[in-house]
Amino acid sequence: MPGPDDQRLGEIEYHLHREDPRFADALEAGRPRRPREYHPPRAWLLLATALAVLGSGLFLAHGLLIATGLVMAGIAAELLDPHRRSRPTHHPPPRSWPR
Repeated sequence: MPGPDDQRLGEIEYHLHREDPRFADALEAGRPRRPREYHPPRAWLLLATALAVLGSGLFLAHGLLIATGLVMAGIAAELLDPHRRSRPTHHPPPRSWPR
């Protein structure tokens, strides 16, 4: 007789397969691979580019290059965050103040 643990494991399996099907298939086959969020090559490339732009902006004393490098580094840092998908994406509605 299936219990609540079996139901919970089924839910976890469903969500895992929905989020990263290649990881779930590899895990099921007995050849686990790292999840998608642990190897973001584009984010590392963006971070390297951002640091190059920032360094050249500092070397040339050019404010626009410095600002561009900082913005690109911030975007890369956000992409490299492994928990960014688990955070809520919506904000609560603003409170209405009594008049």
